[in-house]
Amino acid sequence: MTTTPDFATLDETHDPALRSWVPSAEDPATDFPIQNLPFGRFRRRGIDEPWRIGVAIGDQILDLKLAREQCPWSGPAGTPAFALLEPLARGDLAAFMSMGPAARRTLRLALSQALRVDSVEGPFLELCLVPQAAAELSLPCTIGDYTDFYTGIHHATTVGTLFRPDNPLLPNYKWVPIGYHGRASSIRVSPQAVRRPRGQKAPAAGDAAPGFGPSARLDHELELGALVGRGNPLGEPVPIEEAEDRLFGLVLLNDWSARDLQAWEYQPLGPFLAKNFATTISPWVVTMEAPFERPAGDPHPMPYLDHPGNRGFGAIDLTLETWLQTGAMRDRGEAPVKLMQSNLRDAYWTLAQLIAHHTVGGCNLQTGDLLGTGTISGPAPDQGGSLLELSRGGKVPIALPGGESRTFLEDGDTLVLRAHAQRPGARRIGFGDCSGTVMQAP
Repeated sequence: MTTTPDFATLDETHDPALRSWVPSAEDPATDFPIQNLPFGRFRRRGIDEPWRIGVAIGDQILDLKLAREQCPWSGPAGTPAFALLEPLARGDLAAFMSMGPAARRTLRLALSQALRVDSVEGPFLELCLVPQAAAELSLPCTIGDYTDFYTGIHHATTVGTLFRPDNPLLPNYKWVPIGYHGRASSIRVSPQAVRRPRGQKAPAAGDAAPGFGPSARLDHELELGALVGRGNPLGEPVPIEEAEDRLFGLVLLNDWSARDLQAWEYQPLGPFLAKNFATTISPWVVTMEAPFERPAGDPHPMPYLDHPGNRGFGAIDLTLETWLQTGAMRDRGEAPVKLMQSNLRDAYWTLAQLIAHHTVGGCNLQTGDLLGTGTISGPAPDQGGSLLELSRGGKVPIALPGGESRTFLEDGDTLVLRAHAQRPGARRIGFGDCSGTVMQAP
């Protein structure tokens, strides 16, 4: 987010003075104040009912199916909102996502007005709240395709130094957004139980054949995921100036990685089994309504990746964190400990540039496609977005409470990703937890 509290550049939904009739939305520590209003797919735990779409507000969920049925939406914002709620009421977030940013902003304004103190809709919507603690969450929509990029230049440099100390950053890095197609079918929503994968590993010293078995170097990667709202036809690239409007919203993303499997298989075609066993995303989709800023490119990008708006407002000022709770810590009743903190603005490429590059050859993105940023690390050694970086390739154990230490993840460990946007004079906007617990190999 920008550092100047000029809310005239946004709209009334960002006003920090807004207050909600939902008490928990007024907690300064909540991830979900009235200024956020992220979307998710849920149902009440233990009840056999269809999945429906809701909006997180404080520690509650506004059930949009009930909200459309029970609330007399009216007024300049409420009248179109009633129609826009139709796909959401039947649990189809993708249909709403495909309507584009104008529909999203119209509904956001109506929901913001309805959730404010003394709103006409308040007494009706009070009956449409479900405690988050009483709900189970699923993927917000069907994810047809998943592309993972490599936008974290500090991660790329640090990892490159571990394996290529004389040439850590490959010559194409600052010219082309590097990415690979991941496995969409193994994406799950937080919290997730992650089975330790098995596979081939490089031959041990003196062995002629590779080894096989459970990964001994299981790792996480701290990323942000962007969900495509409106797609593009096959053969029609998305211009950079239109690219950000093709995105619906953002989630946290953990690209679980088996480093020993990856080291053996990744040449010449990139990761395969090391990445396809699990990807975890946070359940709440934080929409793109936020002020952004973009540092100058280095070097100046090619014309199809460059635009004044992207240079000025393309990057997102978003604090990212990883936390770890071991099984022993959980048994002792201890909370997770923070391992590191970085910021998404340190990414080399913006989300708009990822869209422009992904489609420049004619690739057709579709509603619900997921783009991962790649690991977002900071410039300092203690800002690595993976254990591979924090442990210097497994050579320097990370000290934990109770005398424990880690180089890579062990069975029973819970890894938690968190993120928030904050600027002076504004409400804190969060994403909720993105967590996964490592289970033993099958």
